[in-house]
Amino acid sequence: MATELSSFAELKKAPLAPTQAPAAIREKEVDAQGRAYATGRRKNAVARVWVKPGTGKITVNGRDQTVYFARPTQQMVIQQPFDVSQRRDQFDVVATVSGGGLSGQAGAVRHGIAQALSKFEPALRGAMKASGFLTRDSRVVERKKYGRAGARRRFQFSKR
Repeated sequence: MATELSSFAELKKAPLAPTQAPAAIREKEVDAQGRAYATGRRKNAVARVWVKPGTGKITVNGRDQTVYFARPTQQMVIQQPFDVSQRRDQFDVVATVSGGGLSGQAGAVRHGIAQALSKFEPALRGAMKASGFLTRDSRVVERKKYGRAGARRRFQFSKR
């Protein structure tokens, strides 16, 4: 155990405790084709995302993002990681998405893009984490219970 010190003068003379090792510096993770891969999830949707340097073309399930995600809000959600990292139109994205609805799929693609960008450029991890894009949104629909109209809603009460 540490020795007890009775004054500040002794504290100045005492040797410093060993400091913790610095945090491990993350390395760039790319495959043979120069792509970074990540899996994004939201609700029941799962997105497999590959990111590589390019012109900003985003392909989802073999279709352009503007065709697959017709709503502008869903397109904006997908672009958020690039806007935060100031890398818009610098990476091509190929994503395959399954499960859930379009809103959950857009969130899954965003999650995957953020993770893949942080693997491609580890320096971007701080900005992505601060914006909350690396955190998996774990909220899912609650299951229906027996004796209920839904997860929590009850059937209408009738006195007679």
